[in-house]
Amino acid sequence: MLTKTQTVDGAAIKKAIEGRDGKLLSSFYNDDAVVRVIDRNNPPSKPREIRGRAAISIFWDDICSRAMTHKVDTTIAEGDSLAFTQACAYPDGTKVFCAAMLELKNGRIARQTVVQAWDE
Repeated sequence: MLTKTQTVDGAAIKKAIEGRDGKLLSSFYNDDAVVRVIDRNNPPSKPREIRGRAAISIFWDDICSRAMTHKVDTTIAEGDSLAFTQACAYPDGTKVFCAAMLELKNGRIARQTVVQAWDE
């Protein structure tokens, strides 16, 4: 069962991501939210799209279950937009960098675009 939705701000995003709390992260999304992921395997012309809070919950549970650290470096909020950058590291030293832009509706995430790059 999904956690009740909660309103989101930079401090809440930071707490959930750095705490690897997939349930809390998924609670920030509207039921019909969309997450677009752009990276080496999902170029801008064909981004990965994760639709609906149930699918987004699975996405975050997978990421949060991995043995890695997450650090939210910067968050910026303006009106119904929230952006943040995130630096991650796996135990073997592989690093991942992520920049995310969130569109909020009634204090919850309606749409998110993630651009990420990692060591190869």
